[in-house]
Amino acid sequence: MNILAFETSCDETAAAVVADGRAVRSSVVLSQADMHALYGGVVPEIASRRHMEAMAPLAEQALREAGLARAEIDAVAVTHAPGLIGALLVGVNFAKGAALALQKPLIPVHHIRGHLAAGYLAYPDLMPPFAALVASGGHTLLLDVRDYTDIVVAGSTCDDAAGETFDKVARALGLPYPGGAALEALAASGRGDAYRLPRPKGGDNPLDMSFSGLKTAVLQVINRAAQKGEPLDRAGLAASFTRTVAEILAGRTVQAAEVLGRSAVVLAGGVAANGTLRAALGAALAAVGRTLYVPPPALCGDNAAMIAAQAFYEWRAGRTAGMDLNGYANASAAM
Repeated sequence: MNILAFETSCDETAAAVVADGRAVRSSVVLSQADMHALYGGVVPEIASRRHMEAMAPLAEQALREAGLARAEIDAVAVTHAPGLIGALLVGVNFAKGAALALQKPLIPVHHIRGHLAAGYLAYPDLMPPFAALVASGGHTLLLDVRDYTDIVVAGSTCDDAAGETFDKVARALGLPYPGGAALEALAASGRGDAYRLPRPKGGDNPLDMSFSGLKTAVLQVINRAAQKGEPLDRAGLAASFTRTVAEILAGRTVQAAEVLGRSAVVLAGGVAANGTLRAALGAALAAVGRTLYVPPPALCGDNAAMIAAQAFYEWRAGRTAGMDLNGYANASAAM
């Protein structure tokens, strides 16, 4: 089954064709990072307009690279939640038009479920049940993936997402947007024990997390150094912050795997590309006899291949939509 999918939840416009939920026939992504770097972050109106300009050319490119004619597409899928509402609506409406024109089923896909499905593309033998950590600019979730479409939130951040915290700390250190990769590069030349940083606890749920206090502590270190005219070890602070986040996430994920009784754990989302996190989580899980599955960096960020992969299982479960499909900014919509 060849599924043509679209992803426009934030500032990447993406289109892909995936066969039977596992085989990537094409995947194209147009990043807007350079454009939004001028403003230090994503500007929703600009992102939406850029999506409108890019959708049709990327759809044609995805079909061309897949070597398929329009008639060979069996279904159309799209991210419908969560994300920037204007950006989502561009993708949803384009997908509705494509499904209508091709007279094919329309499959809505939750963005978080799509990130999980990146694991299916990277590991053909991976199947539920498993535990998962999805960490990105907008989300930090611990999930119990009981089946392909039966997914329960076991823990989450009570405030800032891990990726959002990375971006804000990077900006405070004078690094360019997007901050994750630049912060990791700076941290590579620093000592992870250069600064003692707090590890805030979450709420009443022992699997919940909190990153706001950690972010504030880093900003205070930077501000104190500036006010006192003291030198700031930027690389050491970046390394200490990165290690602290990685250890918090690793600790909670190991705890979740043990509580849920899962021997396999999937790490997904944009923050999953961070080498320190991958290493810390892999070591922590290995120490308790669990196996970590991490997609390659190209599948960690937003892409349409993961949406097409999850769409196959949504379709198999009978989840399709009509022309009244809407976009939803809220992360809990249809999770």
